[in-house]
Amino acid sequence: MGGLSIWHWMIVLAAIIIVFGAGKIGNIMGEVGTGIKNFKQNIGEDGKKQPQPQPQQDASMSESGSLNAPLPEHSKTTINQG
Repeated sequence: MGGLSIWHWMIVLAAIIIVFGAGKIGNIMGEVGTGIKNFKQNIGEDGKKQPQPQPQQDASMSESGSLNAPLPEHSKTTINQG
């Protein structure tokens, strides 16, 4: 009594096809397949990548205050005192 028979599953499948339509289900399954394919390709590419050498940091940049980056412009700020 607790299990679902094949007839129950066929009715559920028919209801899903009626609600979503056969075309949408095919499109969704195609997108899922494409996503899985891309995932597998990316996993395969990660194993082939060689580690990139880290760029050497300039010694003058490690000293405090030695960066020659432009300072941000001061802009007017408004405080909501409501």
